[in-house]
Amino acid sequence: MQPRNMSMSGVVDLAAVKAAGEAKQKAEQARAEAARTGRAPTSGARLVFDVDEAGFQQDVLQRSTEVPVVIDFWAEWCEPCKQLGPLLERLAGEYAGKFVLAKIDVDANQMLFQQFGVQGIPAVFAVVAGQPIPLFQGAAPESQIRDVLDQLVQAAEQQFGIVGAPVDPQAEDEPAEAEAEVPAGPYDALLEAANQALDSGDLGGAVQAYKNVLSDDPGNPEAKLGLAQAELLRRVQDLDPQAVRKEAAENPADVPAQIRAADLDLVGGHVEDAFGRLVDAVKRTAGDDREAARVRLLELFEVIGADDPRVTAARTALARVLF
Repeated sequence: MQPRNMSMSGVVDLAAVKAAGEAKQKAEQARAEAARTGRAPTSGARLVFDVDEAGFQQDVLQRSTEVPVVIDFWAEWCEPCKQLGPLLERLAGEYAGKFVLAKIDVDANQMLFQQFGVQGIPAVFAVVAGQPIPLFQGAAPESQIRDVLDQLVQAAEQQFGIVGAPVDPQAEDEPAEAEAEVPAGPYDALLEAANQALDSGDLGGAVQAYKNVLSDDPGNPEAKLGLAQAELLRRVQDLDPQAVRKEAAENPADVPAQIRAADLDLVGGHVEDAFGRLVDAVKRTAGDDREAARVRLLELFEVIGADDPRVTAARTALARVLF
């Protein structure tokens, strides 16, 4: 069972988005369990890994569109590195997938060392949505490091909608049929009613029905996807497309006009145009207007799904204009 609406045909791959949402929900449940038990749900190999110049593109840049990547520049001869490195590795486990730690040996990767403009080691950077962010250099108290990591995780989620997704290593060893043994959620009837309202064009009813599910189950991926679709369709249902596009073309600095045009772009299947329009609005504006464009962009990401390469590219573009 999943949200459906013919008006979204060609825009949203619902099956893919639903699967991604379910994976994210399981990740959030795993993280909650880790917080309760005090054990990280992911293996150290996934949270902490060595990176060289050959693997930097895939292991750091591409991965940073899904989870913040913290980079530890170190060397064998660096005594402070030997204290900081284990601390960062332990924190990566405690944060349970909210960030991952990439370790770069500067002696073996001089090009990366130079490209980041590292002045001395240990040095710690982060990469979010493909953009490097300096965090701190030298040894630092654990309390300060935690504060920096908290700010990084919060910024990644609030600015770009990037939330790490831990994976339970035990799940990989379980037989495939074990998934079928997981009981269905308690909201099937409510979701079916919401889906029917969406299909019938009762967008107000669909919005309220999805919100009812999310009020009790905030991480429900099907309800989040359905709500994003219903809200988008409700926003555009009374718009005059020709008038909206004319206004947006004549007033490029009018953020509300650009937002309305971006909504129409997305419903019409012009995903890159919608994202590009809002990234440009963020770039050109400041204050409340900039925030309104950024928030709407994140809302449209929800409609398309985090795994879509167009969302990944737009996150990177957004990072470039924000940093």
